[in-house]
Amino acid sequence: MDMKRRPSPNCKVSFFMTSITEFCTHTSLTLDPSEFSSEAGFVWATTQKRAAAVTLHGRILSTASTPSRATFPAPLVLPEDELALDPDYPAQSLRSWRLSKERNHVTNERRTIYIAEPPSIDPSVEHIRSWTLPKKASTIPVPQTEMVIDYLAAFYHGLPVKRLPSQLVYTSWDTPSNTKSKRDQYVGLNVGTECVRIRTRTSKDLFAKQLNLDDLLDAAISLLPKDAYAILLIVSHDIYESDEDDFTCARAYGGSRVAVVSTARYNPVLDSAQNVTREHAWPASHCSAYMHSSYTNSLPKRKRKKEMLPLDNSKKDLLSGSIYSALTAHRSLPPLVSSSPLSVLSGLWLARICRTASHELGHCFGMDHCVFYACAMQGTASLGEDARQPPYLCPVDLTKVLQASSTMEESRYKALLAYCEKYQDVHHFSAFAAWIQSRLVEIKPT
Repeated sequence: MDMKRRPSPNCKVSFFMTSITEFCTHTSLTLDPSEFSSEAGFVWATTQKRAAAVTLHGRILSTASTPSRATFPAPLVLPEDELALDPDYPAQSLRSWRLSKERNHVTNERRTIYIAEPPSIDPSVEHIRSWTLPKKASTIPVPQTEMVIDYLAAFYHGLPVKRLPSQLVYTSWDTPSNTKSKRDQYVGLNVGTECVRIRTRTSKDLFAKQLNLDDLLDAAISLLPKDAYAILLIVSHDIYESDEDDFTCARAYGGSRVAVVSTARYNPVLDSAQNVTREHAWPASHCSAYMHSSYTNSLPKRKRKKEMLPLDNSKKDLLSGSIYSALTAHRSLPPLVSSSPLSVLSGLWLARICRTASHELGHCFGMDHCVFYACAMQGTASLGEDARQPPYLCPVDLTKVLQASSTMEESRYKALLAYCEKYQDVHHFSAFAAWIQSRLVEIKPT
């Protein structure tokens, strides 16, 4: 994840909202990287390399056990995606993860994942509450922290996931040198043992003000309990990392075992303003028509092709895969529109937060961005790409998590399935539940 948005006047992103009819039927799926991938210079790892990446010795004798691409497809690599911008990003195999000297090990004394809920607001800075509200009015209920905690407890099954006991509080940051005009440049964050200065700035677009991500991460470091493996701080405010950024959504200091996730930009009311297409969010992100249109609409008009390029997908392969099961569940629900029930839109908001939170904590476990498959550990370059990526871990990263948490694949999937089944009216969770059910059949011993 670690996605940030920098100004880019030449960036062609508007086609994601307009290239496909409003309600696509997703009749064909593409499981390989998009047509644009070769133009970007991305080369998908061979079956042999992907199989070897799951082994401790980095070698394989057979690829027979490699999961089908109809369950674990390739990264999409659409124009302006992270891998399109950085196609040579180094791969992290299980072996390289295990041998990494920077990786923090889970121990009996340090194995709890703590989640800090959004800080409350002291009356002295009551005005910053309005900073959490987008300029476009929203009535969508904000997902509760407990819902995120329950998801992460399933995602990192085998490890305790708890709410941080202490409540953080935003307060004033007043010094004798502060003039009234400068007072809003900083906000204090009371973490119990100290008050940390948080820089603020005026937002460049959708919110009134933003908080500085680096300062929030520094505050998170001071919060780590003795028994903590990692801590995730959830914030309601929009955040930025550097002066060049428009915004950022999340970041982890993996070596320090801390992460911060902002919920602000994931509010569905902002989707149209941020070029986020709900209709082709995961798993419909693998829709062939959408992938082809995303590519052709990024080309100059004289080079665009109206016809679909030949696809190399096997219909039989698709019909038996977990991605097809997920897409069937996705299509069975009413289209996501502005008039959708608020509970459904709130569930969409929750799903986005959960996926980002699980990704950022993955960095605390020493996992790098994934290039082997479409995977929850992929890097993202935009909110549009963020919505297209899956909630599951690929075989390589799943093996890392299973080893770190000392749990079994089946029990972890069942914990995630129980969570997703509570939100069957939410496209993302319904699709993920269907994907898990299909995957459980695949891994069941014959």
